[in-house]
Amino acid sequence: MNLQADDFELFGLKRQFAQDRAEIDARWIALQREAHPDKFAAQGAAAQRLAMQWSVRINEGFERLKDPLKRAAYLCELAGAPINANSNTTMPAQFLMQQMEWREALDDASTVSALESLSQEMQATKKLLLQQCAALIDESQDFSGAVAPVRALMFIEKFAIDLNHRIDQLE
Repeated sequence: MNLQADDFELFGLKRQFAQDRAEIDARWIALQREAHPDKFAAQGAAAQRLAMQWSVRINEGFERLKDPLKRAAYLCELAGAPINANSNTTMPAQFLMQQMEWREALDDASTVSALESLSQEMQATKKLLLQQCAALIDESQDFSGAVAPVRALMFIEKFAIDLNHRIDQLE
């Protein structure tokens, strides 16, 4: 194994957005078995430390690959199109308006039913954005074009946390 390999290479997967989650899980289990520090107990502390590094590296890759949003952002960054979510918060006006409407609806909602309706709308938008990422990354190889939907998905992920918190408050 090469510590410098990207996550797709490490997991033996094609470098693309569309992935089979069961395949990712199976590769993670196999890699963890291969690198488990206990397997190297007889080889001494240095071998165990190296195995621990591998285990950490495998877990980091797994966290990126299993999550479609993290996977899309990672693919963009590998292709030289960084997301820069912390330093660049500009978004299309239409998306910002939708976010404002969702925030107002969240603030105004007084029932779980209203919040679940909002959640369904948000999930539909998320699904469309994920499809857009798949088309831009896998079909068009337009990583720069995929940056905007990835960033929109990051906004949606944050909103989903607030929405779920609000649902928990009302239940």
